[in-house]
Amino acid sequence: QVQLVESGGGLVQAGGSLRLSCAASGRTFRIDAMGWFRQAPGKEREFVAAISWTGGGTIYADSVKGRFTISKDNAKNTVYLQMNVLKLEDTAVYYCAATFTFSGALIRLGLQSEYEYWGQGTQVTVSS
Repeated sequence: QVQLVESGGGLVQAGGSLRLSCAASGRTFRIDAMGWFRQAPGKEREFVAAISWTGGGTIYADSVKGRFTISKDNAKNTVYLQMNVLKLEDTAVYYCAATFTFSGALIRLGLQSEYEYWGQGTQVTVSS
């Protein structure tokens, strides 16, 4: 199993930046890919970004392309989400997720069903 702990959330003004971190522990050598999802109040959880653990390939939701960047530090078993030019609609609880069974098709990392492990989430609030 893998345990995931997110950090870095907080309150930021629109146009500002935040960097989220997700530290993995446990059987981290089995991680194939990790992703970020978010859930706004009253809405379903949605995909944000994902990264392949070995190849480093990335995929983003259209709503964050050009503003958010996902990266990883394999030595630290940590994935990051750099969020720039934040908008009010980015307000949500952000969750990281990990999978041991990445098929190689990046597009599938946009599906919640692809992930076996989830963190508890970190709140991001963007104010005007």
